[in-house]
Amino acid sequence: QVQLVESGGGSVQAGGSLRLSCAASGIIFSINNMGWYRQAPGKERELVALVSAGGGTNYADSVKGRFAISRDNINHITYLQMSSLKPEDTAVYYCNAKNVRTLTTSWGQGTQVTVSS
Repeated sequence: QVQLVESGGGSVQAGGSLRLSCAASGIIFSINNMGWYRQAPGKERELVALVSAGGGTNYADSVKGRFAISRDNINHITYLQMSSLKPEDTAVYYCNAKNVRTLTTSWGQGTQVTVSS
């Protein structure tokens, strides 16, 4: 059974930092692209950052230079380090795994990030 369990969300003031973690089980971690998405109230879910199975990264323009995604292929954890947080970063953040061979996609349950001004 696939499980993606996010942690690390919370409330922080603008300019602060948070680190999100996503612990994966039930998947072959090394052949999954791992991503972080977010969904703010009334808005569609959007890609925040992606780290491929090979280690390449991609970021939404809105977070470039402030967020950093990384993956631990031994412990099957994906991180999102968020710095210089802004109120517009407030959203539920979801972890995503996509198997590069089968294209099977899995989602975590989400973790709330709230940034106050």
